[in-house]
Amino acid sequence: MKLDLTVSASDLTEALVNVSSVSGTEEKLADKVEKALSAYSHLKVFRHGNTVVARTDLGRAERVVLAGHLDTVPLNDNLPARRADGLIHGLGACDMKGGVAVGLRLAATLDAPNRDVTYVFYDCEEIEAERNGLFKLTRSNPELLEGVFAVVMEPSNAVVEAGCQGTMRIEVTTRGERAHSARSWMGSNAIHTAGEVLARLQAYEPRRVPIDGLEYREGLNAVAITGGVAGNVVPDLCTVTINYRFAPNRSEEEAEAHLREVFEGYDVVVTDSAPGGLPGLERPAAAAFLQVVGGEPQPKFGWTDVARFTLLGVPAVNYGPGDPLYAHKQDEFVPEAEIELCEQRLRSWLTDRA
Repeated sequence: MKLDLTVSASDLTEALVNVSSVSGTEEKLADKVEKALSAYSHLKVFRHGNTVVARTDLGRAERVVLAGHLDTVPLNDNLPARRADGLIHGLGACDMKGGVAVGLRLAATLDAPNRDVTYVFYDCEEIEAERNGLFKLTRSNPELLEGVFAVVMEPSNAVVEAGCQGTMRIEVTTRGERAHSARSWMGSNAIHTAGEVLARLQAYEPRRVPIDGLEYREGLNAVAITGGVAGNVVPDLCTVTINYRFAPNRSEEEAEAHLREVFEGYDVVVTDSAPGGLPGLERPAAAAFLQVVGGEPQPKFGWTDVARFTLLGVPAVNYGPGDPLYAHKQDEFVPEAEIELCEQRLRSWLTDRA
């Protein structure tokens, strides 16, 4: 059955949920999205793998980007969709087919927006970064993502969550010498030595960083610790895995340098890293967006694909229907009222001629 983009955004959300699209299996849904969008003459449609891009080309003074991912986490006995009490339940309803439905509706029904718009519906957001469709597009066709401002329609309770934190994981390893635990003085216990690493973490005072009137709170935390050989052996190695969430005004290079300073004297290895995303709320398109959306913007605590736009020089925010606390849960849902509200506000932003 084809997607009907003329139905309400809530009805479209239900239809999208009922097309299973677990990460890596989005082809069927991408086919439907591409076919549905290709029916509209005001859109130029591109396909890159299972990522679909639709663009207006009206010669407007500004171009903005609306983006949403098509994939979901694995099935958890939560299909097909179910509607009750103004809520749409089902896999991906919250994260983020409600947002995708809004984007599709706008793409189909706004043939003369006040800004040129690029709509991006991409695959593999929920899994490893190198398979992410938006990431691939930044490498193959970055010109398709150009704009003065971007909205990533992740669930945010229909409130603007601006930018995002950067994230970095490191391993701090302490070393000792093995010995029989009955003769421990013959060795050096690496786990005991790691106590100083934990003490530095305990004493660490994370920054609070104001950007565009928002306060980003950083965090530095041990998230795992490994060590030990056997029940009767003094261990010669201990590794503490640490996650650093840093404000978006700090680069990955600066974050790494900071961590090496904090853990000076220890063996530090970076195992994973992603930059933060600046909010850019001072840009005219962003200011107009905030004026229409209303409410108090919040900083995004966590990492999202807005960071990919920042790397391209495009400020971005998160804005979409649904409570992110219900993302990935078996009982995830999205309120129909929030879906309709998000569509109404975005439509006003893209049609207001003031």
